[in-house]
Amino acid sequence: MQSEKRLWANNHKKMIEAPSSVCLVSEWLANLDNQQTRRAYRSDIQDFFVLVGARSVEDLLEISRGHVLMWRAALEEECLSAATRRRKLAALACLFDYLIERDPRYTRNPVHGIKRPRTEYYEGKTPALSRAQAKLLLDAPNLQSTKGLRDRAILAVLLYHGLRRQEVASLRVCDLQKRDGLLHLRIHGKGGRLRYIPLHGDAENSINQYLGGACVERDKNNFMFTSLRGSKAGRSLSADGIYKLVCHYALQAGIDVAGLGVHGLRVTAATNALENNADIAQVQHWLGHASISTTRLYDRRQNRAIDSPSFKVQYEH
Repeated sequence: MQSEKRLWANNHKKMIEAPSSVCLVSEWLANLDNQQTRRAYRSDIQDFFVLVGARSVEDLLEISRGHVLMWRAALEEECLSAATRRRKLAALACLFDYLIERDPRYTRNPVHGIKRPRTEYYEGKTPALSRAQAKLLLDAPNLQSTKGLRDRAILAVLLYHGLRRQEVASLRVCDLQKRDGLLHLRIHGKGGRLRYIPLHGDAENSINQYLGGACVERDKNNFMFTSLRGSKAGRSLSADGIYKLVCHYALQAGIDVAGLGVHGLRVTAATNALENNADIAQVQHWLGHASISTTRLYDRRQNRAIDSPSFKVQYEH
């Protein structure tokens, strides 16, 4: 499958240079705001092209509901999660909608009407840390070095504010702004949406220590968290770099939580805020969610064994 995908990608690159409506695929991808969505949708469409033997976007004129049902069955056989299968079908539906809008030869969307797997809304699957584990993670960096100060500030921003890793990577020094007398983080969220989050005191101290101790001049337009060594020194620390940083310190702190990543810290922050009586509608805005149902997925309070109804049942006086 991987070799077939590479072949498709090479063919696709060549076809983009030709005056063909295959360029519409590139236009469609470029029109997606979120970089991660673009990357995921590109891979999803490549998978579909390989399965149905399509070599150009014109081949999609022959695609029927049967082809889509065949792909859905293939995805089920791969034992992919319901959320991943839904996303792949959504990618194909989105592409056909775009083709219908831009090219009169496309008059129907074969994905419409195809039932998609249900998402388990009753419980998200991303793991969350306990309070003790979160404290261990915050204490893991060595504060005697610029790198340690930077990493402690990143972990504090993640655990106290529930940001996405790309949101952290995109922060600039000028995104520290005072509003109503309080220091806020200006967050560049999904779809270009801005939101302002009051800065937690511990995170503020960590950021001040890092920015004050860094060995480079800080221009307000500079990225807040930058690479410190090698050819990338001074450039923004990437989203992948932030993910590796979290995994490194979790391992160093002896935190053994399967599947833990940056998203797990986002869930940890949301759950902790809700545990401490934060209003869920406020948490929705804080996390930058379009729907409150997504915010409910981040609430792990129902997963704590200590709160199970098993320990509430009593038969003895």
